[in-house]
Amino acid sequence: MTRFSLLLTQSPLANQSFASALQFANAAVAQGYAIEQIFLYEDAVHAAAAMDLPTDEPNLAAALAQFCQQQQIALLYCVTAAEKRGVVADSTGNYVAAGLAEFAMRLENTKLVQF
Repeated sequence: MTRFSLLLTQSPLANQSFASALQFANAAVAQGYAIEQIFLYEDAVHAAAAMDLPTDEPNLAAALAQFCQQQQIALLYCVTAAEKRGVVADSTGNYVAAGLAEFAMRLENTKLVQF
């Protein structure tokens, strides 16, 4: 069975990357593939902070967190990138602080897809 690791680098508010990653992850799981981890790096770490969006805007960060919780997928964010950007993780969220070394170790036997 093919196993994937997803890497997101763009802010959830900046472009389509979170929506594309969520769509890919849903399709992969539906086809019987496994997602080992989703790692947020660079500006994607903003998703780990609590966001108060207008009701007419989709909260893709929350949707991704909910998907990961339902599918029991590790949802990691780079603690160094978060610190550099002043991001304080939402303590009620499903995001786990990690470093690049942990991300790299989890890449073993997976195919990396970057969004």
